[in-house]
Amino acid sequence: MTKITKAVIAAAGRGTRFLPVVKQYPKELVPILSKPNIQYLVEEAIGAGIKEICIVQRPGETNIEEYFTPDPTLIEYLTANNKLEYLSSLQAIWDQAKLYFKYQDSSLPYGNASPALSVTDFINQDNFIYMFGDDLTIESQPGEYLSSLINLFEQKSADAVAAIQQVPWEEINRYGSIEFDQNDHQRIIGVKEKVPREIAPSNYTELGRFVVSPKIIDILKKLPLGQGGELWWADGMNALAQTGIVYGLESPSNAWMTTGDPLRWLKANITVALNDKNIGPELREFIKNI
Repeated sequence: MTKITKAVIAAAGRGTRFLPVVKQYPKELVPILSKPNIQYLVEEAIGAGIKEICIVQRPGETNIEEYFTPDPTLIEYLTANNKLEYLSSLQAIWDQAKLYFKYQDSSLPYGNASPALSVTDFINQDNFIYMFGDDLTIESQPGEYLSSLINLFEQKSADAVAAIQQVPWEEINRYGSIEFDQNDHQRIIGVKEKVPREIAPSNYTELGRFVVSPKIIDILKKLPLGQGGELWWADGMNALAQTGIVYGLESPSNAWMTTGDPLRWLKANITVALNDKNIGPELREFIKNI
């Protein structure tokens, strides 16, 4: 099996739950501590051995591309003032991976699967990683969990492997609920997107990390629109599970956090901050004394 070297990051949503702050820039640039959310995803992909990363933006949006493009004037200023280390994390990205920026095809419907259909020329016939831009993986070594997904994909000769995690039953209607094979509890046979608790097959949901074969593209092209008239990635995974081999791999120690709304973004910020050796102890003391 050919080594997986490509990743697609879906970052083309409107982020309405973050208005008005995202009126001028995409929600994927809202910071988690000192770095925008999307930089953590890029670093995660690189940590898993990905060499080519395609970020799909909404039409006309340029802020993400501008963020990841070297700024000679800034570099000159930081160099002159001995502060170049402040760009060290970005420099590491520029040194290790090739980043591409594509607009979501405006003729496609709204939905978290449309970014994949917008970059079929990038995907070509290769297996690839698909990442939701508003999800975060909390781990000490970026890319460790994603690497385990890739390993399972290769071991099982699968058509897809999804990152999965249990969520409280009262929240399952916010996500896609997974149905597992009764004889193989790691194999996924169906995904029901945002259904009520009463009919959800489990309280396991897919996270925003997937290793997939290009078979998913043909499925998405023929897929009818789902809830709200949107093109849902979960519906595509559900269809793939009906005809192909799809597995799930649970995240270690509930490492996944969504950052798609202000409350969960704040929780993610606090979690990352508490794990930071420089500011974690002081923040923990502050919280304790509130």
